[in-house]
This record gives sequence, C-alpha cells and structure tokens, in this order.
Amino acid sequence: MQNQENKEWIPTNPDYDPNKPMQVGGQAVIEGVMMRAPGSVATAVRRANGQIVVQQQSYKSVTEKYRWLNVPILRGAVGLVDMMYLGIKTLNFSAEIAMLDAETEEAKSNGRKDKKDSKGKDKSPSKLALVASLIFALAVGIGIFFILPLYLTTKVFAIEQTAVAFNIVAGAIRISILLLYMAGISLMKDIQQLFRYHGAEHKSVFAYELKGALLPSSVARYSRFHPRCGTSFLLIVAFVAILSFSLLDALLLTFLSSITLPIRFLTHLPFIPIVGGVAYEIIKFSAKHSTTWWGRIVIAPGLWLQRITTKEPTEPQIEVALVALQCALGQENPAKYTLQLQPAEPVSEKV
Repeated sequence: MQNQENKEWIPTNPDYDPNKPMQVGGQAVIEGVMMRAPGSVATAVRRANGQIVVQQQSYKSVTEKYRWLNVPILRGAVGLVDMMYLGIKTLNFSAEIAMLDAETEEAKSNGRKDKKDSKGKDKSPSKLALVASLIFALAVGIGIFFILPLYLTTKVFAIEQTAVAFNIVAGAIRISILLLYMAGISLMKDIQQLFRYHGAEHKSVFAYELKGALLPSSVARYSRFHPRCGTSFLLIVAFVAILSFSLLDALLLTFLSSITLPIRFLTHLPFIPIVGGVAYEIIKFSAKHSTTWWGRIVIAPGLWLQRITTKEPTEPQIEVALVALQCALGQENPAKYTLQLQPAEPVSEKV
C-alpha cells in the first residue's frame, strides 16, 4: 500500500468499535471498490498511472437516520433504494477518475500537459442528476425483470388464470433473463475487470469478518464467494417473487372472475418493495446460518451465480479493496490517497 507518513492523523470513525462484531459490505466500481462501514463510506480507485485515489465521507443510511424505518421487511425495501443511490454515486466517482485518465492520455498525445477542466467547473453530478439516474435504473430494472416476464407469460402461455403455474413460468423467465444477462456481460473485457474487483471486495470482507491479516497476500487466500452478495440477493428476490405473487394472484382470483395483464401490472408492481424487503430478511438470516445444512441450501444458488459475477483478483486489485475497507473503518487516513497529477509507475494487473 502507499506508505505516506502522517503522524498527526488519528482514526476518525466514531461509529467503529473493534470490540464489537460488525458486518461491512461494498461493491465493485470502475477500477476500484466501494466499502461501507457504520457511519462511513470509502471508494478507492486505481488510476492508470498506478496511484490509488480515495473518496471517503460520513454516511448514514435512511434506516440509521430514522429508526422507525428499521423494522423487518420495511428496512430491506428502504435499504435497497438507499444502496442503489449510494452505488450510483460511487460509480459516478470512479467514472470521473477514468475520464480524467482518458483526458490525460489525450492531452499527452496532443502534446499538452495534464490539467483540470479549463473552465474550472465542477464536473461532479448534482443530487438531482443522481436521483434521475436512480429513477431511470429502477424503471429499467422493473421493466426488464418484472413487466417483461408478465407480458411474455401472458402472451405465450395460456395459464394466466392459474396463479401458481403462471408465476412459476414468469419466475423462470425472470431468472433466465438474469442468467443470460450476467453471462452475456461477463464476456466483455471491461466487465471481467469489474468482476475481478468484485472478487477482491468479497475476499477483503471475508478477511475482515474472520479477523484475518488485512494484507493482499493473506487476503488472496480467502474465498471470492460471499453469502451476502448482491447477486445472491437478486436470485432470492426472484424466488420470493414466485411465492409472493402466487399467493397474491390466488387471493385476487377469489374476488375476481379472471385476472388480466393490466390487473397484474397494477397489483404486482406495488408489491415489489415488499418482495425486496422479504428477500433482504431471508439473505440476512441465511448468511448468519450459512454453516447449517438448510443455510447452505438457501445460499447455494447465489454462490453458483457468483461464479459468473466474480473473478479471481490480482494482489494490486485486493490492495485497492483493502484501502477502501480501512479508510471506511477509520484505520487509514484518506488524505494519503488524494488525487495527484504527477506520473507514477503503472501497476501490473496480471492474474
């Protein structure tokens, strides 16, 4: 890691207590990793010149700010939107660093020095832009993974008046779309790089949770498959949706003579947050009991999917994940990783 001395700095995360068990989590971003700990979020990104840049900020989720929201099912639904907002925000930060590197290379090729935006304007997206991105992402996700399966099942299969059969077929289509999408994007070179950082994030979280040494060479020995992964969550959502919507349709059929596609749209879509909340509780509970026989069964599909969505990371990639983790915990000084424009030696990314 970067070994700049800063003797005046002391840990600054008041919510971090090393004597209490604590779960941390994160996500892969462009050439980096975001890590979240109680009260803090840190995103570490590796620049093309080898430098690690960190953006760290205090952060409390909506459920932490408003305790009345921190109840089963509701906390999962609220937390899902909260994490999507945070995820888009950190992805934008990593994209800004990637664009800076691209602009630097362009400037070099044109014989100019590396410099900031000539107009001096802040290129960071506004909160309104982030909210718009979140709404767009939610709309696309709902359209592809919820509306499309309902439409296809209605138009292709003559089972719309059979609650269980209809939702099993719709669920199978939903899962198939997810698997095909994941498998398709995994063939892209840039996505493979992202998936290696995803693996680095999982290994670092495992090392922390098991009180291992937070060194790249040590962390590399841990598994890249984690039971609390977001991709596991997506599969749990798909299975919970089959059961939940089957019950909902059965209830509707006791009051209505038939169910049409518009009725399904109007009744299923409002229940998506509840489905997400139930899935959150299942994955949280099963992760705590992942060593039991039934816990292993519940988490198995998600771990299988992670064979697509994670790749074995290099030690430099693990180093980035550890920097993000330790800055989020308050164990590292984020100021050591401020953006520098002077050239540095590139870092090898050989697997």
